[in-house]
Amino acid sequence: MKVMFVSDIHGSLNDTIQMIEVFNKEGADKLIVLGDILYHGPRNPLPSTYNPSEVEKLLNQYSQRIISIRGNCDSEVDQMVLEFEMMQDHSHLLLDDYHFFLTHGHKF
Repeated sequence: MKVMFVSDIHGSLNDTIQMIEVFNKEGADKLIVLGDILYHGPRNPLPSTYNPSEVEKLLNQYSQRIISIRGNCDSEVDQMVLEFEMMQDHSHLLLDDYHFFLTHGHKF
């Protein structure tokens, strides 16, 4: 199984489009998103292509292939529009013989 790990999208549409292009080009089976999906956060400047609504629509097209956890900028409001679970602070993933501990990093 081929997986792609990403984090800190922060609602950037251009970055999300590029990420999906690489995901498809590489033929990945799963997209592992390690938090900070839609919101830029109060300490961060707005990404130049900030468009969380379009990022949500694009990611939802891949909802069956996404495994995600919560980052420090994610909230329950984000979960209302995303069609994949993303509210766990951490998770464990077993792929083939590899065991991954998934975290955004702000809690550990």
